[in-house]
Amino acid sequence: MIRVIIAEDDYRVAGIHEEFLMKISGVKVVGKALNGKETLKLVDETSPDLVLLDIFMPDILGIELIKEMRDLKPQLDIIMISAATNKEMIEEAIRKGLFDYIIKPVKMDRFVETIEKYKDTKKTLDENEEINQSFLDEYFGQAKQRKSNIKETPKGIDPLTLEKIEQIMFEMNEGITAEEMGLKIGASRTTARRYLEHLISEGTCAAELEYGIVGRPERKYNINRKTS
Repeated sequence: MIRVIIAEDDYRVAGIHEEFLMKISGVKVVGKALNGKETLKLVDETSPDLVLLDIFMPDILGIELIKEMRDLKPQLDIIMISAATNKEMIEEAIRKGLFDYIIKPVKMDRFVETIEKYKDTKKTLDENEEINQSFLDEYFGQAKQRKSNIKETPKGIDPLTLEKIEQIMFEMNEGITAEEMGLKIGASRTTARRYLEHLISEGTCAAELEYGIVGRPERKYNINRKTS
C-alpha cells in the first residue's frame, strides 16, 4: 500500500486530489496538510512513501520544504503539483529530486497516469536487487522515444528482436547460420531463419552456401556493412 500525504493550501484542491487517489488501487491518503508546518508534522508521524506537494504554501515555499521533509524521511518521494510555471523555480524543484511535476489545473488522466507509474516504479525498485536498462529507459522517458525510432515490420517480425539480430550480426566478423543465431537469441532455427531472410529482403545482409566435409551445405548469413 502506497502511503500518501497531500500538502496543498487550498482544501478544495486537496479534496479533488484525494478523490483522484481514491480511484487508484493500492494507494492510501494518510494525511492532508494546509501548510508547511502541518506537512512536516505529518511526515514525521505517518512516515509516508509519497508527498503531493504544492510550491506556494502560506508559511514556506514547497521547494524549501523538500530538504526538511527528507531530513525526516530520506527515502521520501515527491510529486510537485503547482500552478508555478516560472523556469527558475521549476529548475530548482527538479534539481531537488522530484518523481514528477504536474502543472495545475490537474487533469485526472494525467494525475492517474503519474500515480500508476509511481506505483510500478516503486514495486520494481522494492522487488529487485538489480535494475535493467529497459526499466531505466522507461523511468527517464527514453522508451517512447526508442519506440518511435523503430521501423515498421511485417507480421511475424518483431522489431526489437530484429534489432537484436542485426546488432549481433554487426558485431561478428564472420557469418552465422540460422541454427547458431537461434541459440544466441533463444529461439528456434526456423524463427531465426525467418528474421535473417527478412534482413536479406531489406538488403541488410546476404547469404551464401558453405560446404562442409560431409552433409548438405549450410546457408551462412553475413551483414552487408556497406548499408549498415
